[in-house]
Amino acid sequence: MHDYTDLVSYIIKAMVSKPEDVKVAMVEGERTNRVEVTLATDDVGKVIGRGGRNIDAIRAVVRAAALKNHDRVMVEIV
Repeated sequence: MHDYTDLVSYIIKAMVSKPEDVKVAMVEGERTNRVEVTLATDDVGKVIGRGGRNIDAIRAVVRAAALKNHDRVMVEIV
């Protein structure tokens, strides 16, 4: 399995107003890995976006990178 925390961290830190509060961790599962993102409560709305558009775009980018390596990865905001 490849590590996608750097990719998610790079994308989210560019979006938020408090990048020092962003913590990204990878939790390995049996078939699917989860990338868990913890951030400041003020920035949650920015990352999710109107109607979930931003988080869906982030998930699509990570999913495309994972498909290239034949991995399954989910991005979740904790």
